[in-house]
Amino acid sequence: MKLWRRGSLVVAVIGLFCADAIGAPPDPDEAINIRVYSGARDSVVNITNVAIDYDIFFEPYASASTGSGVVIDTQGHIVTNNHVVEKASQLEVTLADESKWPAKVVGTDPSTDLAVILIKAPADRLHPLPFGDSIDLKVGQKVLAIGNPFGLEQSLTTGIVSSIRRYLKINEIEMERVIQTDAAINPGNSGGPLLDSDGRLIGINTAIFSPSGGNVGIGFAVPVDTVKRVAKELVEKGYVSYAWLGVEMQTLIPGYAEALHLPIDRGVMIGRIVRKGPGDQAGLRGGSARVIVGNTRLIVGGDVIVEADGQAIASSEELQRILRGKKPGDTVRFTVVRDGKRTTLSVTLGERPVG
Repeated sequence: MKLWRRGSLVVAVIGLFCADAIGAPPDPDEAINIRVYSGARDSVVNITNVAIDYDIFFEPYASASTGSGVVIDTQGHIVTNNHVVEKASQLEVTLADESKWPAKVVGTDPSTDLAVILIKAPADRLHPLPFGDSIDLKVGQKVLAIGNPFGLEQSLTTGIVSSIRRYLKINEIEMERVIQTDAAINPGNSGGPLLDSDGRLIGINTAIFSPSGGNVGIGFAVPVDTVKRVAKELVEKGYVSYAWLGVEMQTLIPGYAEALHLPIDRGVMIGRIVRKGPGDQAGLRGGSARVIVGNTRLIVGGDVIVEADGQAIASSEELQRILRGKKPGDTVRFTVVRDGKRTTLSVTLGERPVG
């Protein structure tokens, strides 16, 4: 062994080891990352949103924010988050080839935080991302997130499906089967794709739980089965149709029931009811008085829904989930408690007003 005696030999040996390290092929997991990124990066775009805001003196000023989006066809449709394009007075899309294109909003759906925008770019510059399925996703499955937050270069993060949330509400967003992942999703990556190991779109990255706005290891994505349905309706008519009951609801809990001397302790109390709305026309009754129970203001005296189509209802969230599975024109049989007695009413659902 003469490595410590002859410097040139040491250099040669170190060089040999470095060459071996540089030339080493990627391991199987790295190979998946490289393949998926290479195949999907041209489908991911940067979106710059110039919005008009107002200062404390009500003087208008322009503010810019950025996000990501996914090309879904060669006509120029791009799906992204609603919050990425919200209040936009001007939108610009930067493609992977760094070309820039003005964009217009085709339609938005705040309930799922999805939007579709359109650019007039040549078809050969557009690279639609193949759609997968989200119904059979498994916790522990590998996922990859790609974003283009600055319009310069796509970024890649990897992780796993850490949970499939049956129901998730963040501000005005209410969704089912939301994908939770530990893949880093930062604000500029909102609207970008969540991919499986085959490079197929399985979700649109939409939100993070973080006091600072940075990544803390919990990200969420709208499942692609929802993206397919919503994007189709947005492209066809600019909005999404939702079934509508036409009532304001509040969950009945045992504490409220005891204070109000109700014969049941679970259900959904109807507060206000929209005049001539579906519920009103079917005979549902809204509240008639305001009371304060603890530190909560309630509208009481209306019907309490305890079943919908034979399924027991214990909260307004449960009832909302049932209604989200319905279409305008569907009929639902409600069992309600009114004046201490049970009665059943059939309601033909309407279409939720847009806006």
